[in-house]
Amino acid sequence: MTSPARPATEVIPLLDLRAQYESIAPEIRMAVDEVLRSQQFILGPQGAALEQEIAQVCGVRQAVGVASGTDALDLAMHVCGVGIGDEVIVPAFTFIATGSAVSALGARPVFADIEPSTFTLDPAQVQSLISPRTRAIIAVHLFGLPANMDPILTAAARHGIPVIEDCAQAFGASSHGRKAGSMGRLGCLSFYPTKNLGAYGDAGMIVTNDEEFAAKLRLLRNHGQKNTYVSTERGWNSRLDELQAAVLRVKLRHLGEWIAARQAHARRYDALLRDVPGITVPHVPYGSEHVYSLYTVRLAGQGPDGATRSDMVQKRLAERGIASTVYYPVPLHLQPVYAALGGKPGDLRVSERAAREVLSLPLYPELTSAQIDRVAEEVRNALQD
Repeated sequence: MTSPARPATEVIPLLDLRAQYESIAPEIRMAVDEVLRSQQFILGPQGAALEQEIAQVCGVRQAVGVASGTDALDLAMHVCGVGIGDEVIVPAFTFIATGSAVSALGARPVFADIEPSTFTLDPAQVQSLISPRTRAIIAVHLFGLPANMDPILTAAARHGIPVIEDCAQAFGASSHGRKAGSMGRLGCLSFYPTKNLGAYGDAGMIVTNDEEFAAKLRLLRNHGQKNTYVSTERGWNSRLDELQAAVLRVKLRHLGEWIAARQAHARRYDALLRDVPGITVPHVPYGSEHVYSLYTVRLAGQGPDGATRSDMVQKRLAERGIASTVYYPVPLHLQPVYAALGGKPGDLRVSERAAREVLSLPLYPELTSAQIDRVAEEVRNALQD
């Protein structure tokens, strides 16, 4: 029997951006004031400096700032030649933007299943889904963990297909010494406010070692203009503005310590939850560095009332003033927007099971050990009642 809810002594959010801001407020205000004094807001020195700094962190030669992570995917696929009638392989268990970016170019997303232990693209699925129409493969580094890239890259190279890394949740992560974004042909970053490196609005970036791609991306993001008012091709209006770049440059200086704090918090959660029956804590393969954009556990089975254990625990936490959420409850092949593609339950069983079982718990650098202990205790209590 579930015990009655008791008043929470403290509300614990999933993410506390206010706490982060308060820790760096003077630096942020100084950076913003510098931009305001300059009155240069588009394609200025802050954006150029940020591009160099991000490229260095990712271990690549080039970085091109754009207006959002979704635009980064659009533009990356466009320079890879993706167009009407083409196919792009994407994992079914991810945010809708990964699929909708493919659709925006008139191409067809081909949904692949995931590896159960990592929630990332299953290389065996990739190999089986490549067809003569496949123009690109998008590997999503989910929750802060890089996908199993080597077999994906091998399969892609065998067919001459570029791999695009969706690093929206994994900036700073690595696999066997290679940074996320540096392994494929192009890497796409999102600086949405909730990301480990988040702007104060929308912003994104594309990283690559391909000099020609970078040059073309710089044209495309600014209406295809090679010279002022002279466009050589149809482009986008997708420029990372100077205010966002200035904010991101301040935050980038602190990112290493923030990631270290996330990793320490994850280790504490692991220690408290690893031996709890019914819970699977995040798996980190040998050689991978997880940056824990989200701390996502798996809760298998159903409760006494037939609800999933994920729903049951989420409800219990909410009653105690603790936020949690499910990323993502509906896999892409079952999204209403893709009904015409004919996806049905049972097609991608690993993704569908993950959608029923995952739950993301509070995790941010400023979270305290006492808060983590309380969250873990309530999770344990919910499963034992």
